[in-house]
Amino acid sequence: MWMRKGLVGLVVMVLMGAAGLLWLLWGEHKAETWLPHPTGPFAVGRTIYTWNDAAQTDPLAPVPGTRRELVAWIWYPSVNVRSRATTDYLPTAWRAAVERERGVLITQFITRDLSRVRVHSLLDPELSSQQKTYPVVIMRAGLAALTAEYSTLAEDLASHGYVVVGFDASFRTAVVVFPDGRVVTRTPENNPDIVSGAEQEHMIQKLLAAWTSDMAFALDQLEHLNTADPAGRFTGRLDLQRVGVFGHSLGGAAAAQFCHEDSRCKAGIDIDGAPYGSVINEGLRQPFMFLLSDHGAASDPAARRIEANIHAIYDRLSPEKRLWVAIRGANHFGFSDGALVKSQRLQRVLRMLGVIGIDGRQQLSITSYYVHTFFDVYLKGAPSSALHHPPAEVALEIQRGQ
Repeated sequence: MWMRKGLVGLVVMVLMGAAGLLWLLWGEHKAETWLPHPTGPFAVGRTIYTWNDAAQTDPLAPVPGTRRELVAWIWYPSVNVRSRATTDYLPTAWRAAVERERGVLITQFITRDLSRVRVHSLLDPELSSQQKTYPVVIMRAGLAALTAEYSTLAEDLASHGYVVVGFDASFRTAVVVFPDGRVVTRTPENNPDIVSGAEQEHMIQKLLAAWTSDMAFALDQLEHLNTADPAGRFTGRLDLQRVGVFGHSLGGAAAAQFCHEDSRCKAGIDIDGAPYGSVINEGLRQPFMFLLSDHGAASDPAARRIEANIHAIYDRLSPEKRLWVAIRGANHFGFSDGALVKSQRLQRVLRMLGVIGIDGRQQLSITSYYVHTFFDVYLKGAPSSALHHPPAEVALEIQRGQ
C-alpha cells in the first residue's frame, strides 16, 4: 500500500513538473527575439527568387523526369531606406508549413514564435550604389535545414559588402514553399537520419552530389541575373570573378566538394562539416577554412576518421591558403539561428549540464567574424593579420589555430 501511494505521488510530481516546464516554455515562446545586428557598414536587403531548371531533372525527386526547382534567398548591400520596414524572418506561408512539418511540441514550446523573430534585412530595396559590383558568396545550409535559419550569418556577411545567396531545394530541404502555394517536403529516401551504416553513407553521397550540382546551377542563374535581371537590381552588379562558398554541417562538406569541382569558387569555408567526396583524396587549390565546434579529443573511430579526412584536405594546402579554427565550448547546432530561436531556458539547462559550453550569441558572433574576415582576405585582398590576430573577445574563445 505504501509503495503504491509512493509511486502515485511520484507520478503526480513528475506530471506537475512536466506541466510547469511546458508552462514556462509556452511563456518564453511568445517573447520577441532580435537576431544580432550586422557588424558591417552596409544596410542589408533581402529578396527571393524561384529558379526552374529546364535542362536537368532532379535526381532526388520521387517521380522520374521532375525538373529541379530552387527557392533562392539573396541578401545584399542595400540603400538605407529608413521608411521601409524590415522583412519577416520567414514569410507567413513558410511559417505555417514549418509548423505543420515540425509539430506542436517543437514549434509551440521548444522554439520561439517565428512571427516574432526580428531580422535587420529590408524587403527588396535597391542595391547599394557605393560600389560598382559586389563579390558573391554561396551559402549552403546544413542537411535539411532552411536557408533562412542562417539569417544571422547571411545578414552580417551582406553588411560587409557581399551578395549572399542561399537556396532551398525540393525533396531535400525539410520544407520548401513556392509562390504558387505548393509545399514540398523532404522525402524519406533523402533523410539519412533514419538509416545507418552503408545505407546512410550511400544516401549522404547522393545528397552531396545533388547539393554540389545545385550550387553550380545557382551560380549559372546568377550569371543570368548579372546579364539581365528581370527586376533590374543585379544586372551588371555581381562580381562573379570573386565567388566564395561556405556551408554548415553537410553544407560545409558540399562547400569543400564544390570548390574541388568548380573553379568558379575562389575561397571556401566548411563550418563543422564532416568531409565527403573526392575532395578528401584529391584536395583543394583554393584558400579554405575549417571552422569547427569543440569536439575535444577524437576518442571514437568515427571522430578520428572525420579528423583524418579534414587533415587530408587541410595538410595539402599551403600555409598561406588555409586556416583551422575550433571555438572553445561551441556546439554543432549553435552555428545557425537555432542558437537564438530555440528555448533559452532549455539551453541554460544544457549549459549547466555541460552539453553546451558557450552562449549562442557569442558563438554566432565569433562565427560571423571569421566568415566575413576570411572572405575579406581572400576575395577582397584584405590583410591576413585579422585572421591570425582577432579581437580579444574572439581570440579568448579560440581553441586551436594551425
